[in-house]
Amino acid sequence: MTVHFETDKSVAIITIDRPDVSNAVDGPTGEALVNAFQKFDNDPELRIAVFTGAGRRFCAGNDLKSMQRDDESDRIPLTLNGNAPCGVTRMLLNKPVIAAIEGFAVAGGLELACWCDVRVAAEDAAFGVYCRRWGIPLMDGGTIRLPRLIGHSHALDLILTGRAVSGEEARMMGLANRIVPKGEALNAALALAHNLAELPPSAMRSDRKSSYQQWHLDMEAALTNEFHHGKDTIATGEMIEGLKRYQAGAWRQKTL
Repeated sequence: MTVHFETDKSVAIITIDRPDVSNAVDGPTGEALVNAFQKFDNDPELRIAVFTGAGRRFCAGNDLKSMQRDDESDRIPLTLNGNAPCGVTRMLLNKPVIAAIEGFAVAGGLELACWCDVRVAAEDAAFGVYCRRWGIPLMDGGTIRLPRLIGHSHALDLILTGRAVSGEEARMMGLANRIVPKGEALNAALALAHNLAELPPSAMRSDRKSSYQQWHLDMEAALTNEFHHGKDTIATGEMIEGLKRYQAGAWRQKTL
């Protein structure tokens, strides 16, 4: 089994387990990731997912050796229809995913990290478009999500050069939201996930979805979309309960 699915209360933990190839993704692994994240998204008891890699490495991208094998079942798919090469990067889930990154998040692994909503990274974690040196293009959203996350200038620096960034430079660029000591990425990501899981879920999911859907919309359409998401959330009654907690003094609680 190359992908493990575990739960910790309302948090799912999804782990690529191919440490012998730095958790690189072949065809079966990509399919297993799709199944794992669909399972998370469809389970009403689960609120947040943490995505990580075994052996203190996140993911080195596509399994280049599998791309050369004769057995098509091992190869990553190179079709527009169906799953992306790394499996999940064409999916828009209904719930947040936090990446816990140790070691390499490079090539397709960088694209998987960018697909996540938040990235918690060890100070020595390496982000980079390493596939540049092998003549392999980004096909899991890297040319789209990188500019949207970190700006076109920073994105082109990485896309053109293939260089690695880590630590404070990664945080400054926006690749890493939070930097933690080596070996602490998973613990920090789980702590954040459990904190998020305690927050009212409907408004969080509504605002998250609106933030993704607005990219292809003009301002008027984006504001309309946000409004409809907001109305649907208010209709759940979640806001009324929140106002009661606020009145009772819950506003004094610490922010995350």
